Amino acid sequence: MPGFKLPCSVLVVIHTAALDVLLIERAQQPGFWQSVTGSLDAAGESLRDAARREVFEETGIAVGSAQVPEAALRDWALRNVYEIYPVWRHRYAPGVWKNVESVYALQVPTGTPVRLSPREHRASRWLPWADAAAACFSASNAEAIRQLPRRAAGVR
Repeated sequence: MPGFKLPCSVLVVIHTAALDVLLIERAQQPGFWQSVTGSLDAAGESLRDAARREVFEETGIAVGSAQVPEAALRDWALRNVYEIYPVWRHRYAPGVWKNVESVYALQVPTGTPVRLSPREHRASRWLPWADAAAACFSASNAEAIRQLPRRAAGVR
């Protein structure tokens, strides 16, 4: 639908091997810390492509590069369905009030540089996973981060 966001998005928890998690602060909502998120650009875009694109747009981290190989991006096969906040529903077609969010994780080397898109985010920080979960404004984002230790260990 031209002009409207698709109610299908990705959440990418970016972390190091030590389980430090990257959080970024929204430019338009100071104090709202989150992982990388974003909607599909078009109906034909795959979730994996959307995750890769959103990571690059929001952080400058290139999945598939020598520093961050493609295999570092993992689909957790976790889908969250949630009500779109009323303040943001105008971005979607009339009658759309739910979004389906697909969760991914991306392990990056410690010290990976982050280049924010100033239009979208104003600050970034790396936190231990438990602190990152506590800092998130989104319940689904916080829950995904709380799952990081067991999922990183290969336990679903």
